[in-house]
Amino acid sequence: MTKPSLPKLLHAAVTAVGGVERPGQVTMATAVADAVDDGSHLLVQAGTGTGKSLGYLVPALAHGERVVIATATLALQRQLVERDLPRTVDALHPLLRRRPQFAMLKGRSNYLCLHRLHEGAPQDEDEGLFDQFESAAPTSKLGQDLLRMRDWADETETGDRDDLTPGVSDKAWSQVSVSSRECLGATKCAYGAECFAEMARERAKLSDVVVTNHALLAIDAIEGAPVLPQHEVLIVDEAHELVSRVTGVATGELTPGQVNRAVRRSAKLVNEKVADGLQTAAEGFERVMELALPGRLEEVPEDLGYALMALRDAAREVVSALGATRDKSVQDEDAVRKQALAMLETVHGVAERITNGSEWDVVWYERHDRFGASLRVAPLSVSGLLREKLFTDRSVVLTSATLKLGGDFNGVGASLGLSPEGTEGDDVPQWKGLDVGSPFDYPKQGILYVAKHLATPGREGSRGDMMDELAELVEAAGGRTLGLFSSMRAAQAAAEELRGRLDNPILLQGEETLGELIKTFAADPKTCLFGTLSLWQGVDVPGPSCQLVVMDRIPFPRPDDPLMSARQKAVEEGGGNGFMAVAATHAALLMAQGAGRLVRATGDRGVVAVLDPRLANARYGSYLRASLPDFWYTTDRNQARRSLAAIDAAARADGK
Repeated sequence: MTKPSLPKLLHAAVTAVGGVERPGQVTMATAVADAVDDGSHLLVQAGTGTGKSLGYLVPALAHGERVVIATATLALQRQLVERDLPRTVDALHPLLRRRPQFAMLKGRSNYLCLHRLHEGAPQDEDEGLFDQFESAAPTSKLGQDLLRMRDWADETETGDRDDLTPGVSDKAWSQVSVSSRECLGATKCAYGAECFAEMARERAKLSDVVVTNHALLAIDAIEGAPVLPQHEVLIVDEAHELVSRVTGVATGELTPGQVNRAVRRSAKLVNEKVADGLQTAAEGFERVMELALPGRLEEVPEDLGYALMALRDAAREVVSALGATRDKSVQDEDAVRKQALAMLETVHGVAERITNGSEWDVVWYERHDRFGASLRVAPLSVSGLLREKLFTDRSVVLTSATLKLGGDFNGVGASLGLSPEGTEGDDVPQWKGLDVGSPFDYPKQGILYVAKHLATPGREGSRGDMMDELAELVEAAGGRTLGLFSSMRAAQAAAEELRGRLDNPILLQGEETLGELIKTFAADPKTCLFGTLSLWQGVDVPGPSCQLVVMDRIPFPRPDDPLMSARQKAVEEGGGNGFMAVAATHAALLMAQGAGRLVRATGDRGVVAVLDPRLANARYGSYLRASLPDFWYTTDRNQARRSLAAIDAAARADGK
């Protein structure tokens, strides 16, 4: 039997989801099929509206080998598993003569733990297990959430936190979930046969397509203990997020509170002398941390070094002693022991990592108003790790609406450990970059306005001229504004200022859940929504409610960001341009994501206004502009205001 052609399969899938075939989608599907067939790698930029999910799903399903799809956001995971995959599989089944199976797989702590639910969780005060249902007042929010989860446990088929609606707080969820280190293991646990996490793994093993997240992909790559089933094809969607997610997983942290919890967890499980040793080391660490000032530690100070060595050695001793002592007052000792072990291993691992002092690690202090000081360690770069773990033994497709920065894919490629496109060599992963464009007519649908006349933004201080400009633009647009700010303080200041000046409702991130804010913003065209980082890439509001996207300044990393400044310095020491490789690339990626909020459908019109003259005046401005959608470009403030007023008038004439 001849294999059905890719265009025929794509046509069937697009028809099934009620979509329209786009030239970019066809180009993408063909390129993905070629990469998968010859085992090479592909970076593909597919603009909003291309239909990129089907652009990779159809060739992946047609190939017939197991595929892992990793995404950054919960929204896309849900879309794939609940909408795109079921419809695509139904559409392709008659043509392929087989029905590919698919499953979702997440980290263990995303699933309800039946042992925790029924046997209780270790608590700090007296280290047995306590019944969280008795200890939380039934009238409290926590008590109500716990009772609701107990009922839900009897109904749910997945035990997946994201299937629980409405959701619960992290605090409530932590009472009924465990990390992979805290898990007793299916063979030792009384509830192993019914375990939701184990069932999810089994489903994944039997599936042709496994949908997961970047964090689990990183854990699978870094920790060497395979979590994901063997697969021949890896597709990374929202790939612009991958480096930061992998960095997050590879970052270690130590705080006095975390160390003290490990002390309390293990105190009853070892003899007094060993427990006292850990207590003394914890007190020494806490004293050092009280004096910690935020910033990078180029070298570990002597007092911190001694405190960490004491902590490392004491934690190792407690781990060795954990197997020897039994305390009759501790109920369900295996579970208490396992949680203590998990905490001790984390403390030991981070203390040892910082003590060993790899030149490839960056160490710094952070200080938080509420939680005090923390000590953190992160890899200087994850590119070597990604190159080694990601691009061997399988074909990898990375896709996003923003992968091509400054006109090519090499910047993003380098961050993933790839040599410049076209580089030959035995150990060099071969890859191709492809931009399939967008179905939108950006020069006709949008304007990029740079407020060239404003003063260059400084580190701190009010920007009176910027506030005036912002108020004028919002007024001309009749509201309809998404304000993207480089810090929460700037967003709050702008919201406060404009609430005093304008009649338009101004919503501010943090004053309500993000979902509610976006819903309110979309429902009322007069409304504005101001916020910071998560809004730069998390808002999808097609139509007339979002016709002006404002960026207050170019979102370079903060100069005192220890990790970013260390990465910049490392590039410079290697003879490269650290500013362009790190700071400008970071800003370009965020600006491309932010500008992408404006045009979400073929009928959308509007203005992206950047209130930072450096985008027009600075040498790097052309690199940043080349990373944005190809909007019509102007620095004429009157032109921007006239265009916004005309777009607003047209929307109101349509009753919107």
